[in-house]
Amino acid sequence: MLEQILARQGGAIARWQALACGLTDGVLRARVRGGRWQRVFAGVYAAFSGPLPRATLLWAVVLRAGRGAVLSHRTAAEIDGLADDIRDPIHVTAPDDRHLWPIPGVRVHYSIRLDDARHPARLPPRTTIEETVIDLAVSARGLDEAMGWPGRACQRRLTTPDRLLVALAKRKKARWRSELTAVLSDVEDGASTLLEIRFVRDVERAHGLPPSAKQVRLLRGGRVTYEDARSEAYGVVIELDGLAAHPFAERHRDMRRDNATVRAGRAPLRYGWGDVTEHPCLVAAEIADVYRRRGWTGAPRPCGPSCRVSAA
Repeated sequence: MLEQILARQGGAIARWQALACGLTDGVLRARVRGGRWQRVFAGVYAAFSGPLPRATLLWAVVLRAGRGAVLSHRTAAEIDGLADDIRDPIHVTAPDDRHLWPIPGVRVHYSIRLDDARHPARLPPRTTIEETVIDLAVSARGLDEAMGWPGRACQRRLTTPDRLLVALAKRKKARWRSELTAVLSDVEDGASTLLEIRFVRDVERAHGLPPSAKQVRLLRGGRVTYEDARSEAYGVVIELDGLAAHPFAERHRDMRRDNATVRAGRAPLRYGWGDVTEHPCLVAAEIADVYRRRGWTGAPRPCGPSCRVSAA
């Protein structure tokens, strides 16, 4: 039984588990003194010497936080593939009726609805991906960061907008509820990256432009590619280039893609992060001009008194 617990928990074990397996406090002290085991936190041990692997440390944090505790926020995102890097502190959520002394290197959260937020099967114990996304969104430092988490989770096929909306609805108090609801609607319509979400919100919707289809799947030269946004009615393809300039090889790929778009009879437009985030009104004015030259009989609307659309 002891070996099974250690195998499941990455070599970490709580004092109460060791005692339940027949060990005594004297045995635990002897193993630590002899260097066979090491104390990680109060009442939590690793059954080996040497550096702690990340998996062992995460288990040790959960065990130190006590029964019912789960990894959450950025740490849950890390182990579920939502976040791409490892960051400290480690985040753990405990039942709200528990008070823990500070744990070195750990940020402790408390929740009254932990039973609902816990994933029913995954180990180490953690929040569901939907709860993780909402936790990260409502605790984000700014709205851009908050909007990025739902798009990333859905782009990586870890969840769906509908499931995220259900998780959001369960929160009695949720920062940026209306904005997150709108973002999830955009993700449902095909926007996946933060840049695409900003394009929908700040360029198309804010200026009354006809909505474009997002992430349009194409087969070119035997390879599947995607157009970020396409207005089929007016024959316009809009590519959004992300936060950084493309490397040399990718620029050639983009050039070939633009050329193929022209050969197909559609007008290519390309915008970067700075265009969409710093000059959304100018981008909207340009797109509206192309749409009108291609048959659009509507008119864009200014998003405010100083909007460039009004000047255009």
